[in-house]
Amino acid sequence: MDSKDKVSVVVKAADDKRAHDIVALNVEQISLMADYFIIMDAASSRQVKAIAEAIVDEAEKADITIKQVEGKNAANWILIDLGDVIVHVFQREQREFYDLEKLWSDAAELDISNWVTE
Repeated sequence: MDSKDKVSVVVKAADDKRAHDIVALNVEQISLMADYFIIMDAASSRQVKAIAEAIVDEAEKADITIKQVEGKNAANWILIDLGDVIVHVFQREQREFYDLEKLWSDAAELDISNWVTE
């Protein structure tokens, strides 16, 4: 499975749990860490956990290796490392504070409109 297929699995799982403002950034040309960063937020820590758990469950079903999950206990910012795809699930205030989209503003945004419902 290539990295774009992983993005699809993640975005669909997050969208099913009503993640807010999902953004997929192609960082392949500007970072050695990953090909894509996926950033999203939720209104509460409970929803952050639910979104992260759904992403992990769907990744496992798709036979995607989950290298690490960080931040599950506090659930302010959960990072899911899928190797070439890094997922950031934030509480809304944390997302605004860290502003990863600005930090990675040189990255092209991947069109995910086919994978989310409005």
